[in-house]
Amino acid sequence: MAELLEAAISVSMASNLQTSEKSHFNFSCHYLNPSTTHHLPFFISLPNSRTGKAKSWKLIKPLSSATPCNQPAVDDDTLLGLPSKNEVLSGNSSSNCYNKMSRKGRVFFLDVNPLCYKGSSPSLHAFAHWISLFFSQVSLNDPVIAVLDGEGGNEYRRQLLPSYKANRRKILQFPTVERFPKSSFGRSKKLVEVLQKCNVPVVKIEGHEADDVVATLVEQVLLKGYRAVIASPDKDFKQLISEDVQIVIPMPELDRWSFYTIKHYVAQYNCDPQSDLSLRCMLGDEIDGVPGIQHLVPGFGRKTALKLLKKHGSLENLLSAASVRSVGRQYAQEALTKYADFLRRNYEVLSLKRDVAVHIEEHWLSRRDQSNDSVILSSFLDFLSKTQDGRWQNRSHSNGTGDNQRLHCMALQ
Repeated sequence: MAELLEAAISVSMASNLQTSEKSHFNFSCHYLNPSTTHHLPFFISLPNSRTGKAKSWKLIKPLSSATPCNQPAVDDDTLLGLPSKNEVLSGNSSSNCYNKMSRKGRVFFLDVNPLCYKGSSPSLHAFAHWISLFFSQVSLNDPVIAVLDGEGGNEYRRQLLPSYKANRRKILQFPTVERFPKSSFGRSKKLVEVLQKCNVPVVKIEGHEADDVVATLVEQVLLKGYRAVIASPDKDFKQLISEDVQIVIPMPELDRWSFYTIKHYVAQYNCDPQSDLSLRCMLGDEIDGVPGIQHLVPGFGRKTALKLLKKHGSLENLLSAASVRSVGRQYAQEALTKYADFLRRNYEVLSLKRDVAVHIEEHWLSRRDQSNDSVILSSFLDFLSKTQDGRWQNRSHSNGTGDNQRLHCMALQ
């Protein structure tokens, strides 16, 4: 994620775009009572299935303007956009507004777990800050679906590769069983309640990581004709980027969310997202504990991998070609034939699944009633202050978990 974060910051600063105008909506969509048939789920449970600078978090109230109701508060195509030669981008021109209004509606997917940290420390104050910015400046009244990691979500991948995320330990627990300390349980339960009161369905599938649940739901909303925006600092979501799938990442250095689109991806890597996934499978992922082929064949590095993928397009195409003919120098040819299973295993571990047993509900796609956001989030901050969230953060360090979590939160992953 360090690469994604650095690129996002550099492109964002280069664009020099001012996004001072933000829309505030007040729709009449009523909050759906969890006790009714059409409810916002507390969570769904199915079987089998930062380095941030020290600062005080504050609640950001929505800004109001007279812009049309379908214009996004932050222009997702130009916020981090790379202007073509002699082209000046404008985030509030009438033509841009018209284009936005004529495009497909958006559905936001909120990756909750990474937002609950301030640097390497667990912090629900950090969550309150980022979610306030997110609701007031990014998603507005577009539908939002929050996703949590399920218990045992890593087990499938760890069976394939025991080193997968071996250096990570979860600090923040979300309520599913009662074995957690009462104070931690109460705060986590409160977080889910806040999302629910803000008219955000919260989805958690036992035995699955949030990444796979998001990937599955993204595919479903695309089939329904929507665009998808994934709110997360996780680099793994880059493989989902397309014309209709974007990422919006929290950036502590700028204290804002910034969009990352396929335009930015191609400008950064000069390849398509599928090629990027293949490259990660070949070079490995140190943060996630996935070894690369260079550990087995020292001469097989990034330059060789990029050259082969540029010619063959994907890892599977490359391995298929190498099985019947020579695709490069002898050391590369021998490596691809000898370690084909190794590379396919990496692909199985790093690729996101789209077949999780979860299905989008139609009422999740309704415009979100945001009229009570400020009240709910202010109440949440009061709750955190009264329960001394800071002591909870310090306990995580005294337990020795801070250093392990730093890998998880490095450069917002």
